[in-house]
Amino acid sequence: MMIRFTAQAAGADEYPEDEVLSAGVSETPAGEGVILIFQCCTYEPDDQDIALGMDTYCVVTEDQGTAYGAVRELTLRNNVLRVAFDPDDLEALGLAEPEVEVTLDVDEESIEQLRQGLRQILSYGRADARPYVLDL
Repeated sequence: MMIRFTAQAAGADEYPEDEVLSAGVSETPAGEGVILIFQCCTYEPDDQDIALGMDTYCVVTEDQGTAYGAVRELTLRNNVLRVAFDPDDLEALGLAEPEVEVTLDVDEESIEQLRQGLRQILSYGRADARPYVLDL
């Protein structure tokens, strides 16, 4: 089985004051309903990040479920985003299924902004936490 939803909002933003790059999708334009947010720091991981296993990107869901390096595969083709998560991270993310498919009901500019943000975020940090398949 797979979790499916239509996203009414998508994009990527950098928050310099928080030192975070964020890209995500939400079921509503107000950022409610089902959400997936992908984040990474805008600085290189330090010794503390490495010791805590936070030396990679993270994924956050609508209930604030959070996991680091949890994406096994991610594809974004046309207006469909597919994400396969590591089954070991489902509980931390609060997800019942390891695969999520999102139909992006947004303009091309938002999709391109999401694509560029995901490229940068999912290549952040240690190589062994990066998705096996990344097709953007």
